[in-house]
Amino acid sequence: MSKTAELSSERTNKTEAKEMYALCKQNVDKYFEESEKNITQYMQAISNLRQEFVTAYKNAVDGTIEYQQEMIAKSGLGANLPQSYVKAINDATDEFVRTSSVQSKTILASMEIARQNIKTFNDNLKALSTMDTNILQSWFSAWKPTRNP
Repeated sequence: MSKTAELSSERTNKTEAKEMYALCKQNVDKYFEESEKNITQYMQAISNLRQEFVTAYKNAVDGTIEYQQEMIAKSGLGANLPQSYVKAINDATDEFVRTSSVQSKTILASMEIARQNIKTFNDNLKALSTMDTNILQSWFSAWKPTRNP
């Protein structure tokens, strides 16, 4: 292949590479824009589903308690509990609520730590990309012939 043909081929390949990367970036951006829309919709759907589940579960428990209370009242059996039972039940409920609160705080703190780690990773990627670009420019400038005035 002649020197002119090689240079022409090299210029064409650089143009194609530029277009290839522009096309790649365009499609990656398109994918992530659509993903962000979907994630927002998924999060809303999950929140709505969770709320419906909590409401349904609470209604089921309330209905069960009302039914049992009515059955006991109609049967003439007493529904009074000894004070020691009342204290044990209340203490167990308080502990369950405290445990749930600690669990929620732990999960939220873990999620925040994960978010910070991902942010740090992203920041490091940017710095690494800049460093890689600077290294390449340094290499190319070292190999590039200089013109004498």
